[in-house]
Amino acid sequence: MKKKISYALLSMALLAFAAAIIIYPERYVNRCFQGFAMWAECVLPSLFPFMVITMLFVKTGIAEKAVLPLRRVAGKLKFPPAATACFALAVCSGYPAGSKVVSEFYENGAIAKRDCAKVAYLCSTSGPLFIIGSVGFKMFGDKLLGIKMLVAHVFAVTVVSVIIALFSKGGNKTGTRRTAPDGNALYNAFYGSVIAVCVAGGFIAFFYVVATFCADFNLFYPLEKFFNLFLDGQTSSAICMGLVETTTGCRELAAIGGKLPAAFAGFSFTFGGLSILLQQLAYLTKVGVKPLKFIGVKFIQAVICFGLLLLIA
Repeated sequence: MKKKISYALLSMALLAFAAAIIIYPERYVNRCFQGFAMWAECVLPSLFPFMVITMLFVKTGIAEKAVLPLRRVAGKLKFPPAATACFALAVCSGYPAGSKVVSEFYENGAIAKRDCAKVAYLCSTSGPLFIIGSVGFKMFGDKLLGIKMLVAHVFAVTVVSVIIALFSKGGNKTGTRRTAPDGNALYNAFYGSVIAVCVAGGFIAFFYVVATFCADFNLFYPLEKFFNLFLDGQTSSAICMGLVETTTGCRELAAIGGKLPAAFAGFSFTFGGLSILLQQLAYLTKVGVKPLKFIGVKFIQAVICFGLLLLIA
């Protein structure tokens, strides 16, 4: 019965969304184009090169070799040895590269299914080019602020993930399994990266339109009403947009400017919003990560990042 109700509600929502696009094509077709333009300007340059590098490290087996000296540190924190490589690649590349790498290592046998969730929490990060370049420099006009945002973001993600791992039952049981390098690593790395980056662009454009639809038909009204108890209307609207599509929310928060909008931008790109969360879960549900628990952990990480930025931004 619950599934039937869920499917019915989802169907009605999708039909209403499709009807709005048909009735107001001049509004929503243009917004879709703007979403792809925003992806091409803010996300593609920061994601694609590092995605290729990340996949080359994985496909050639270099990443697995690189983590061997750190296996004792990972073990003490109850992470599998491959977690250190996953984390380094995730921090350099950004969403959704970390989740894709976790999936790749699971398929290679370098991470056991029981360890995938705690590694996924650790490797769910945005990248330095997006945070420093796109959000800090381009949007807020302050590169130093971007650096502070990156530090707060990585610290929040790391601390929460390590605490969860340390309090998890038992240690990790994944060995340092070596897998044979991909015989066609260059092609597969580029092919996988192009597909992943294009899919990310599709998510951004689609949810940019969804966020616009929600704003146009006052679907954010309950949340905005709550935020308006503490904030002005423009900030409340920007936060709600960010809960659906992060890049849009950060851009609107940057247009307001100030310490509090910067902290909320940190919350936004740490939590990820609906668009980025679904991108990651597209890889992580295949390896046994529970969506609600993952979203809950992301929310805690985002709150810590928000608090840190209030202090240092």
